[in-house]
Amino acid sequence: MNGRTITIIRYEPTGDKDPTGRPVTTPAEETVDDVLVAPGSQSNATDSTRPDGVTVAFTLHLPRSYTVGMTSLRGAHVRIDDAEYEVIGDPHPYDGGLNPTRWNLQAEVTDTRG
Repeated sequence: MNGRTITIIRYEPTGDKDPTGRPVTTPAEETVDDVLVAPGSQSNATDSTRPDGVTVAFTLHLPRSYTVGMTSLRGAHVRIDDAEYEVIGDPHPYDGGLNPTRWNLQAEVTDTRG
């Protein structure tokens, strides 16, 4: 199996605030190669305020060579091709050391449109 290249985007605070008092952020991008991208559930949004909405999800399997480091993937976004998705939760690598493949971190991402 061969993976794809994705971009992980973390919005880091600059320490400044905008005129409304919200923190100003700047994107920090990181490219990760050899990521398996599996389609997840794709469904119509059932929210009554978005009758034409759709939710798209993917499950990403990141390679063992990728280390989350000091920061987690919580709140990060992922660019796959030209679309940006939000990471769900706070994924962590599989524990135990001996996994049968070269991918040891599973992350789910989603985007809702419409």
